[in-house]
Amino acid sequence: MPIINLRKYYPFLNEDCFVEVKDEVAAAFLLAKRQEDNYNHRAWYHKAYYSLDRGDGIENSILHTEPSPEEILMQKVSMEQLYEALDHLPPIQARRVYAHYILGMKKIEIAHAERVNETGVCDSVKKGVRNLRRYFEKKKWME
Repeated sequence: MPIINLRKYYPFLNEDCFVEVKDEVAAAFLLAKRQEDNYNHRAWYHKAYYSLDRGDGIENSILHTEPSPEEILMQKVSMEQLYEALDHLPPIQARRVYAHYILGMKKIEIAHAERVNETGVCDSVKKGVRNLRRYFEKKKWME
């Protein structure tokens, strides 16, 4: 039966601790050590020190940069144009389009809140978007 040093596998141990283990256990420790070494070598070789699967938000810092002043201005103008176009819709369509796209409500939630049929809300939102598109084309805001 092989003898292993537990300090090698448990770094929080301060002194060497030799233990006699079964062959299967020693083989499992050796396999785990080899897999860890292979992973570290692949990470070093491919310079892949960060994982997007980790969930610590590092991908957000890479993907989302601060908008430039020009982008902020364009976004503000776009929102002003959208609100102006919403003002030209019939009140029910405007309310439903605003609730669905700006507030993020589902169409069924809007239907329950207004105590109407869901298909009526769906049709109203579709017509509202079509009317918005027509208004944007009329004003030549769409490129």
